[in-house]
Amino acid sequence: MKRTIGWGCALLALAAAPAAAQAPAPVCPDCGVVQEVREVEIKGEGTGVGAVVGGVTGAVIGRQFGSGSGRDIMTIAGAAGGAVAGHQVEKHLRSGKRWDVHVRMADGTTRIVAEDRTPSWRPGDRVRIVDGKLEPDR
Repeated sequence: MKRTIGWGCALLALAAAPAAAQAPAPVCPDCGVVQEVREVEIKGEGTGVGAVVGGVTGAVIGRQFGSGSGRDIMTIAGAAGGAVAGHQVEKHLRSGKRWDVHVRMADGTTRIVAEDRTPSWRPGDRVRIVDGKLEPDR
């Protein structure tokens, strides 16, 4: 009988004791899931080189037309038009695109990783951020 009571007390003690707390699985601070990929237009900036080259070219071409004071007016008009056109061309040549990949991290925060080329990532892909670049999370 003592033995039955002993086993009963042991079982009762086990049932009443709180379950051993399991350590949570370690959270990967650099892991996450791609939420979206956005294409971003980057506007080009003019440095003045395009305007200067365009102005000189426009003046030379404008000088070919007219005679007397008309030639001077055409030279000035050609320089002005060439400068504006050269500036716009330079801005266009310096423009570009980038892609922002929005990643929901394991800790709940969102990080954005910019890529210069069209990324292969799609929403739902599991990724890891290493040195500012995305890699597949294995």
